[in-house]
Amino acid sequence: MDNTVRGTIEMTAAMAILGTIGWFVVLSGQPVLDVVFWRCAFGAVTLLVICAALGLLRHAPPPRIMAMAALGGAAIVINWLLLFGSFSRASISVATAVYNTQPFMLVAFGALFFSERLTLTKLTWLGMAFAGMVLIVQAKPDAGYGGTDYFVGILMALGAAFFWAVAAIVTKKLKGTPPQLIALIQVSVGIVMLAPFANLTHPPTDARSWIMLAILGIVHTGLMYILMYGAIQKLPTYLQGSLSFIYPVVAILVDVVAFGHRLQAVQIVGALAILIAAAGMNLGWSLWKSKTLPQAVETSR
Repeated sequence: MDNTVRGTIEMTAAMAILGTIGWFVVLSGQPVLDVVFWRCAFGAVTLLVICAALGLLRHAPPPRIMAMAALGGAAIVINWLLLFGSFSRASISVATAVYNTQPFMLVAFGALFFSERLTLTKLTWLGMAFAGMVLIVQAKPDAGYGGTDYFVGILMALGAAFFWAVAAIVTKKLKGTPPQLIALIQVSVGIVMLAPFANLTHPPTDARSWIMLAILGIVHTGLMYILMYGAIQKLPTYLQGSLSFIYPVVAILVDVVAFGHRLQAVQIVGALAILIAAAGMNLGWSLWKSKTLPQAVETSR
């Protein structure tokens, strides 16, 4: 099978798996903190087996790499806590749409901390995403999602996107380190972070909860990492970016089919605006002739 075809299948499967994560979080019936802890625990076991099979445990990474990976792990764990918490407050559909403002967090970091230039095209995509956010926030929440909880859910999804961007920036510093090993360090950090707060004295007592938690760790963490990183090695960047939008589409469909949460017309327009803007940013669609704004003021690195 051609590498590009195989990579496309792997990336499609990875994004489809990721799109169902909200369903398993809700069906587990567990507090968000416990869900993230058990995801890290099951994920660590899975990734430990994978890393051992690949021979990645023969030599310990240098202390600097370990420290950077641990920092990224802390950001990833906070990202999961906020994102999973947003599902019950703003619905999986709305939270996922808002969460896909991640590319713009990266652009902001690039301008603030790395003196990267902002083009008019990037600012246009940013404005479009912001308009989409306004439409979603101003819309009347779906039945069961109202009051301050709805807006808290949106803020949590934005916070999750922020910490994802932090983790992405940290991961850039780990170039050359096997991604499976990075993931193992990250989920191990999650175990240490959350163990003092997770309700370990009263774990789930029903089989369904354990099955959901195990799937989140084994499938949505271990298997998903294998598929995604395998695809990244085979696919050009533009194809990776385009296939990544399978994730929010699947998440919204799962929310509609499994839970009956349907976005209102205004929310659909807002979600589409965010996703189109994110696609334009990720895939480098150009709206104007190449122009840049004055270079951002450099801050401490």
